[in-house]
Amino acid sequence: MSDKRGDRDLLKTKTTIALAVAVAFLGGIGLAAQFGYVDSRSVPQAASVETQAQLPAAAVQPALDLSDAFVAISEAVTPSVVRIEARRRQQQAPRRISLDDFFRGRPDPGRPGLVTAGGSGFVVTEDGYVMTNNHVVEDAEEISVILQDGRNFDAELVGADPTTDVAVIKIDGPDLQPVSLGSSAEVRVGEWVLAIGNPGFGPSSAGGGSLDYTVTAGIVSARGRSLDLIRRELRSEGEDVAGFAIEDFIQTDAVINPGNSGGPMVNLRGQVIGVNAAFASRTGFYVGYGFAIPIDLAHRIMDDLVEYGRVRRAYLGVRMVPVTPEDAEVYGLPEIAGALVQGVENDTPADDAGLAQEDVITAVDGVPVRTSNDLQHKIALRAPGDRVRITIWRDGAPRDVTVRLDEAPLSEEVAEAAPPPRGQTADKLGIEVAEITREIADALQQETTDGVVVTDVEQGGPADRRGIVQRCVIQEINRQRVDDTGDMEDVLGDVGAGEVVSMRVRCGSGDPSIVNVRTRR
Repeated sequence: MSDKRGDRDLLKTKTTIALAVAVAFLGGIGLAAQFGYVDSRSVPQAASVETQAQLPAAAVQPALDLSDAFVAISEAVTPSVVRIEARRRQQQAPRRISLDDFFRGRPDPGRPGLVTAGGSGFVVTEDGYVMTNNHVVEDAEEISVILQDGRNFDAELVGADPTTDVAVIKIDGPDLQPVSLGSSAEVRVGEWVLAIGNPGFGPSSAGGGSLDYTVTAGIVSARGRSLDLIRRELRSEGEDVAGFAIEDFIQTDAVINPGNSGGPMVNLRGQVIGVNAAFASRTGFYVGYGFAIPIDLAHRIMDDLVEYGRVRRAYLGVRMVPVTPEDAEVYGLPEIAGALVQGVENDTPADDAGLAQEDVITAVDGVPVRTSNDLQHKIALRAPGDRVRITIWRDGAPRDVTVRLDEAPLSEEVAEAAPPPRGQTADKLGIEVAEITREIADALQQETTDGVVVTDVEQGGPADRRGIVQRCVIQEINRQRVDDTGDMEDVLGDVGAGEVVSMRVRCGSGDPSIVNVRTRR
């Protein structure tokens, strides 16, 4: 009896060991297959698992349709998207790296002294015109274009416009597939868009890049965004065209990462509605939103570059800022929208038409103007010599004037003033001011010592929020002349907390501007 029980125990023990060995063996095979040591397809499967949809198709059909649309758009557009390689002298690294840190470039081992930077672009015409960003090809000695099918072409720079960050290059080759262009004027906040790029990290041979093509989806988050990126970079480089920079971006939450700059942003009809241009990030990586140049503006720039080799920018001749709630209150505007005229240049279309400081431009040919950037955009879509109807708000009522646009001179003088001494505090505005001596007047490039100069600005204070900075000269408050700190103290003494004061302010070497500031509550 005991022998039989012992035999059974021995058999049970052997069975347990055999099972453990089998499990360990199969687990080892699976682990080895995971790391590529064994072809998992060669391992017999214990049993086939039947695949079955968790939900009926009808329950998710709208999402499936959208997914199919994304696939169809990607297949239709990606053959038109190109990879661009720009080779520059190492000491001439791309300057607008804040738009896309990838454009710092990498050393080119085959070309000593050169760095190769990458970006994207897209074919616009069958005869080989390619649109991209200016900062992708800026300062390049050689430009190459790689198509989706692996063909590689040398490209010629047709022209570039740093004030809009648009550039056009040209390649010669058969069977090029151009994109379909839509209209950015019809873009709606909330609509789906795809951002397509060809960053091409890695070798330039066909299929060699680890990120040859990327397609990301999102919605239009906003229109008319101004980041001040182009203007700030042009100023930092001492460029005299910074005042003509146009920033009226389409904002999206579709991922736009390094190298995608210059690629197309397309709608659900597969039409290009923008040129991927920048993403907001301090680190150089995606943080939730990206930006695109409206295609209507980019196409207008391209037409000029192809026909004339330069941009013929239509010109109105005003300095302007967007309307704020304080401005709307001071001028009795029906809504907080428009471009507040801060100054009119002599002998310009605006001067000839009688526009004046404190006019608010509210429409162009009947189309409402939302901001000063929007007005710049609308004028830039026109050609020099065009006649436009400008609607302005003056003395509490609208009126129309007809303006014949001129061509922009694309130049601007910039001057700096020496730092003045510290002075008296104006707490209601969050600034410190000082009287202007003859020495300070000379440093500020003004003939008289009238006014008070801002010596310090409280961060986040009322004046700071309205763009007042050190070295600005305050000439009037509420249309009362301010010759010294005593005048300013007298005028502000009659202003209550939370009221709006209207100041005539001169900053830099330009003409005075009107700044409406709400005092502390």
